[in-house]
Amino acid sequence: MPFSFKNFMKLHRVSLILAVLSFVFYYTFAYHLQRTDFIKLLTLFVALYFFCFKLIQFEKLNFRFLLGIGIIFRLIFLFTEPNLSQDFYRFIWDGHLVSNGANPYLNTPDQLMENMVSMIPNANILYEGMGSLSARHYSNYPPLNQLIFAIAAFVGGKSIFCSVLTLRAIIILADIGIFYFGRKLLKNLNRSPHLIFWYFLNPLIIVELTGNLHFEGVMLFFFILSMYLLSIDKWKIAGIVLACSISIKLVPLLFLPLFFKYLGWKKSFAFYAIIGITSIALFLPFYTPEFIDNYSKTLKLWFSNFEFNASIYNIVKKIAIHFDAKPWEFIKEYGKITPILSIATVGLFTFLPKKYDLNRVLWSMMWVLTIYYFISTTVHPWYVIFIVLLSVFTTYRYAIIWSAAIVLSYFTYSQADFKENLWLLTIEYISVYGFIIYEIIAHNNKK
Repeated sequence: MPFSFKNFMKLHRVSLILAVLSFVFYYTFAYHLQRTDFIKLLTLFVALYFFCFKLIQFEKLNFRFLLGIGIIFRLIFLFTEPNLSQDFYRFIWDGHLVSNGANPYLNTPDQLMENMVSMIPNANILYEGMGSLSARHYSNYPPLNQLIFAIAAFVGGKSIFCSVLTLRAIIILADIGIFYFGRKLLKNLNRSPHLIFWYFLNPLIIVELTGNLHFEGVMLFFFILSMYLLSIDKWKIAGIVLACSISIKLVPLLFLPLFFKYLGWKKSFAFYAIIGITSIALFLPFYTPEFIDNYSKTLKLWFSNFEFNASIYNIVKKIAIHFDAKPWEFIKEYGKITPILSIATVGLFTFLPKKYDLNRVLWSMMWVLTIYYFISTTVHPWYVIFIVLLSVFTTYRYAIIWSAAIVLSYFTYSQADFKENLWLLTIEYISVYGFIIYEIIAHNNKK
């Protein structure tokens, strides 16, 4: 055994033990966990968050070690199907449609199953796997996301496993890209590069992206690359890349006004034009007269039909029901108000701050998205991943607390009727709001 390795073992014994324990826990999560077993799920998450905190605390300057174990933790999930989400069945379904030249926005899986589509291998398995909620709605995944689904379906062919493997490989590569450009962006913003590990080693990010195949990671890769390009004044290319991020998930659309004061009115209008032209070019292959109607109907569902792990909405709903409001009517009315409040929030963060460098833009994005999710009716665990990444570029850490506390919402998955436990949601949001208040007071005291 070389002396250098012996020395490393001696100096980093505790960190190596923590890494091995994390490996075992992630393996258990990937291969020996049913989502109905909430106690086991919660125990695994609590332990993994503790290990993550200690590893960053002990090894924050040891970039190769933390990068290496972060990649290894992701590779553990390589040969298993997601155990907390069934969305991947719809990804593969849409991918086969696109790879065969069909438009995924024109028909629901229910409609296609009536005609017994022959272009989709394993159609019955995918249809049953995605669930009735997904099957009766049109696809809501933007075009670049559909292209990735098509690649996975083409590579996988008749094998669901190979399609899953392809999707997972793309997500892992995207996460490594986030680490690379995120670290460079931190340096450009005069922040410590080690902060990127609060994203890269976060258990929620590893489980929900690599494990459950949510494409927030690919969206964030294009987003963080765009922010890095802005930091080196390549704003034209940044506009194209940001349009790619929007074409994976629509969330970055919320931030577009925030660039106005940062770029100035001349550059910003050109920047918006580049994003608009690129986005139209990406959507154009799927355009039909029915596309706009079907896609907008699907998007409206998120504001007026679905509810999960909500914060302010649950409080307001309880009050409204006390005064004899009908829940199914209330959510539709609430859904009309949410976009207005979101636009008002973006407006405040766009025009109120006097100083507007890239640090301030990222800070504003974090708060805009936080407020948006606080007033939303639906906040799935993987939604807060974006806030976790944004928080890395600020001095606020409440997003990391939220990423841990949101694990309590998984209790709903353990119930046959998917009924939420409002006491657990209360604990989650008291933790988040409490830490935000603490951080705001602490920041104000430093001024």
